[in-house]
Amino acid sequence: MRLLRTPEDRFADLPDFDYPALYADVDHPVHGIVRVGYVEAGPPDGPPVLLLHGEPSWSFLYRKVLPVLADAGLRAIAPDLVGFGRSDKPAEIADHSYAKHVEWMRAFAFDALDLRGVTLVGQDWGGLIGLRLVAEHPDRFAGVVAANTGLPTGDQGMPAVWWAFHDAVQKAPVLDVARFVQSGCKTTLTEAERAAYDAPFPNEMYKAGPRAMPSLVPTSPEDPATEANRAAWNTLTGLDLPFLCAFSDSDPITADMNPILQRRMPGAAGREHPTITGAGHFLQEDAGERLGRVVADFVRGL
Repeated sequence: MRLLRTPEDRFADLPDFDYPALYADVDHPVHGIVRVGYVEAGPPDGPPVLLLHGEPSWSFLYRKVLPVLADAGLRAIAPDLVGFGRSDKPAEIADHSYAKHVEWMRAFAFDALDLRGVTLVGQDWGGLIGLRLVAEHPDRFAGVVAANTGLPTGDQGMPAVWWAFHDAVQKAPVLDVARFVQSGCKTTLTEAERAAYDAPFPNEMYKAGPRAMPSLVPTSPEDPATEANRAAWNTLTGLDLPFLCAFSDSDPITADMNPILQRRMPGAAGREHPTITGAGHFLQEDAGERLGRVVADFVRGL
C-alpha cells in the first residue's frame, strides 16, 4: 500500500488551531505501519475524550470544542482519520475500507495511547467508526456522545441529500473539500478556514480518502460492513453505557438517526438529549463551544 504524507508547511498559520502536532505509528496486521496525526488539549491525567471527525474534514473541525473541554479539566484527543488531516494517506481508493478504518482507530486509541475510561464523541464517520469501537471494546469506554451520526447496516435507505453528496464526490474531476464542508455549515467559513480544510490535500493524488468514504457507507444488506454493523447494534443495545445524543437542528443527512439512537440505546433512557440549534451537519463549526459544554457536562456527570 503506497502512502502519501502531506508536507508540514501546508499546516502553517492555521486559524485558532495552534496545538502542537502529535503523531502515533499504528501497525495494521496486513498493511503495515501508518502514521496517525492528532492533537491534544487539557491535562494529561484528565478524563479522556476521543473526538472523531468525519468526511471530508479533519481534527481542525474540533478547534472550538477542544478549549472548552480543556478548561473543564478533560483530556481532549482529536485524531485525524487515516487519509485525512496530518495522517498518512493511502494513495488508492481501493486501499480504504470500513474495516481498515475501524482497525486504524482501534490501534491508535488502544495500542498507541492505551486509552481507558474514554468518552467517545463521534460525528459523521466519527460515529460510524467510533460506535464500532464501543461495541467491540466496551470495557474501554465510559460513555458516548453521538452528534449527527449513526451506524447504518444497509437495511434502510439513505436520504436523497446523502445520495446527492455521494454522487457529487464520485463525479467531481476536482474534489473541492472546503466547498463540501461549507455546504454542511449554517455559518460562512472565512477564507482562512476554507484554506485549512483544503490544507491536507495538496492535489488530487492525496484525496483517495475523501473520495472513498461515501462508497464505504453500507447502503444495502449485502455490503461488506453490514454483518459487523449488525453485530455492533446487537451489542450496543445490550449495553447500559451512558449515551447522549447531541444532534443539531439542521442536518437532513443524520436527523432520522437521533430518535432511533435515543430509543434503542439503554444508556440513553431517562436522559435529556440536547438539540444544538442553528447548526448544520458540521455542528462543530456552527456551534462548537455549545457542543463542548454539552460534552463537558456529560462527562462530569459520569
